[in-house]
Amino acid sequence: MNSNQETEARQLIKKIVLLNALRYDGKASEKPVFGKLLGDHPRFRQNIKDVALIISEVVDEINSLSLEQQKRIVSEKWPEALVEDKTEEKRQLPPLSNVNNYERVITRFSPNPDFVLHLGSARAIILSYDYAKMYNGIFYLRFEDTDSKTKKPKLEFYDAIREDLKWLGCNWDAEFIQSDRLPIYYEHAEELIKAGYAYVCTCVREIFQEKSKTGQSCPCRVLSAE
Repeated sequence: MNSNQETEARQLIKKIVLLNALRYDGKASEKPVFGKLLGDHPRFRQNIKDVALIISEVVDEINSLSLEQQKRIVSEKWPEALVEDKTEEKRQLPPLSNVNNYERVITRFSPNPDFVLHLGSARAIILSYDYAKMYNGIFYLRFEDTDSKTKKPKLEFYDAIREDLKWLGCNWDAEFIQSDRLPIYYEHAEELIKAGYAYVCTCVREIFQEKSKTGQSCPCRVLSAE
């Protein structure tokens, strides 16, 4: 990001932060500012790290001011924004269908810790977190790290993902690491096999794919559970 882009970004961010602060008794939050900026000005997505740093700095700066000081700055620089802000409807997430059929809403974000997160991940995190909080539910962080052949997990990405969620303000209620729970999965798999609801396939890939294409049953289906 060059100096002109940084100046433009800082000016836009300052306006968004101030308006956010005025909505919430003088205390702005980084997450909605981040979403508003990238939603209205998607060109800044290519400079997301620089933008995140500026947002953090500006939020700290604006939150250190009194509510009256914030109002004065907005009225001097963006008086039209005060009128717009008063008429803007508060947007909410649409309700979940059939939610009353369940005792509790439980959502989760389940990344594979083989790489850093991206903007699409942020959207999934925020939606899952906000829906859980909307219904006084539970939000889980679950690391999908059992496919080491195609998506080999790396230790540094576990903490990197945790830090990203914290930065977004989406604190999880419980954390699960799938590879630590393999004995549990094996136990349930054995129960399903013994009950006849599952079977172990030992076919080579080519044979299995060919039978699948022609609609033939897997020969392993009739093997004894033993």
